[in-house]
Amino acid sequence: MTAQIRLPDERLRLCAGFVRDGAKLADIGTDHAYLPVWLCQTGKCPSAVAADINPEPLKRGALTVAEAGLSDRIKTRLSDGLSEICSDEADDIVIAGMGGELIAKILGDSELSREPEKRFILQPMTKSEALIKWLCDNGFEIIGQDCCVAAGKCYTVILARYCGEKINADELFYYLGRLRPNENETHLLFVRGHIARLKKQARGEARFGALANRLEEIING
Repeated sequence: MTAQIRLPDERLRLCAGFVRDGAKLADIGTDHAYLPVWLCQTGKCPSAVAADINPEPLKRGALTVAEAGLSDRIKTRLSDGLSEICSDEADDIVIAGMGGELIAKILGDSELSREPEKRFILQPMTKSEALIKWLCDNGFEIIGQDCCVAAGKCYTVILARYCGEKINADELFYYLGRLRPNENETHLLFVRGHIARLKKQARGEARFGALANRLEEIING
């Protein structure tokens, strides 16, 4: 009897919600491979590559895939970022559970990221503003964004694609992205986290305080 997988937290559920129906998936930094297994079990994805840079997490992922009876549809692969992922293997690519600066590096190191038909579902654990700035500076557009709370912390998930044109954005956009803090309580919680961190940074550099004030003006309407 094959094991039925449940996604263990809201971060992965939010990532799953951005995956297109019928898309082939690559999950970078897969760890237990819960996301690709769940997406294939539910019929949302026909196939997937579960990739990780470290052998031990990949072994855990391979075990999950085998227990789910999906070894014929999900490949597990040792890969430094996107380096071992072929273009025809993935339409939607999830890069989750790592810092925003590392996600930016993974995208920057790969030609695959510059294929406009690909969709990138990015879940930074930290430095989402650095990731959004990098996306704007390097020809990516943000076509969707949402937030969730998992284990008592608020996270954002960014849906992006390569458009080839640098986006000239105000610095506030790096913190807000496509979020709507005046309409969505979870978005508001995430932006308030930015404000708190900016106020701490302002002790060393005043401009961060000015940014915090501008964000507060937005959320206070």
